[in-house]
Amino acid sequence: MRSHRRHGISPWPAWPAAALLSLLVLIGRAQEKPQVDVSEYEKRLNKLAAEIASLQSSINQEKKRESSLLARLGRLGLEKRLILNQIAMYNTQRDRSLKEIEGLRKQIPEMEAALEKEQDAIQHILVTLYKSGRFNYFELMLQVDSVSQLLSENRNLVVLAAEQERIISDYLLSLDQLMEARERLETKRIETNQLLQKAREKQQELEIQEKKSRALIFEIDQNIKTHQLAIAEKRERAEQLQELMKKILDAKISLPFPLTPLDERKGQLPWPIPARRIVSRFGLVRHPRYNTSVMNNGIEIAPQSSMVVKSIHPGIVRYADYHEGYGRLIIIDHGMTYYTLYGHCSELYVTRGDAVQSGDPIALVGDIGSLQGTTLYFEIRHRLEALNPLQWLKRR
Repeated sequence: MRSHRRHGISPWPAWPAAALLSLLVLIGRAQEKPQVDVSEYEKRLNKLAAEIASLQSSINQEKKRESSLLARLGRLGLEKRLILNQIAMYNTQRDRSLKEIEGLRKQIPEMEAALEKEQDAIQHILVTLYKSGRFNYFELMLQVDSVSQLLSENRNLVVLAAEQERIISDYLLSLDQLMEARERLETKRIETNQLLQKAREKQQELEIQEKKSRALIFEIDQNIKTHQLAIAEKRERAEQLQELMKKILDAKISLPFPLTPLDERKGQLPWPIPARRIVSRFGLVRHPRYNTSVMNNGIEIAPQSSMVVKSIHPGIVRYADYHEGYGRLIIIDHGMTYYTLYGHCSELYVTRGDAVQSGDPIALVGDIGSLQGTTLYFEIRHRLEALNPLQWLKRR
């Protein structure tokens, strides 16, 4: 809080009624505080904070597990998403601060203009007091640059009338708070710019790591030993997913609303994303060079344009979290023991227990846990049996 110097001026006589009224009007205008609507920024920041906390939790859990090829790729994807969310948070904080600064910069000149407008009335009052011989008016006016400074630096004005002391003090306090807020927001803007720069530098470091991960994926494809290791890890992750499906199936939770059975829409279901191509097909897939094989329980779809993943049928979300080997994974229960699974997502829009309709956005396509780059992993299951999704989706 700024200090206000006291000047040795003798007690004041009673104010003329008209002059006092003019000053009260002036002060009333000055007490209007700037209102800046930042609710949308707060909503975005709260959402980003929740996403960052979820990502950080998943990263911490993965660090505790035994290191593996798929785990390293998964952590890399999570960390990349974390940094992107941090950058988005810094940008949002900066935008909010700039909006607040803009509001203050508009309000403060308006308040100063109101003070200037009433300067004649105050001068008239001071001239009256000068004529009464209470103080040297011209000497006082030489000491100040503006009416605002006059009110700030001559605290004897506060005690002109006991009933007005609180009003004038509140005005001085409001003026100080506005100036301090302006400085604070400017400092915050600088700080957020610095944090944004740090985040960009961190992202650049991560991009270097991503190049290393792509080199690792290339080695997995080209080196027989690392390839066999990755195949073994994929089988192990598939078994872990099977155990998760058993737990979901054993829960036997009924849907709270009637719906069209999934099997009645076989061959008519919409695609979860617009597909550019299928990069990994369903069933037993053999490596052309090493003659190794792996059973794919689903397909991997490269996005064509939109990165938004949509539910293909109404249901209830039974799982929405990170699952090693599948990245951020969503499992939707469509009733009658039919399920769809959506993996490698970068961001989840739904949580466990949410009800979804056909076409509802549920996630964003990502590369978390994927050996194929940015793709959506997609499964359809009846009980524990994996079904060929291409037999259930509409023909392209």
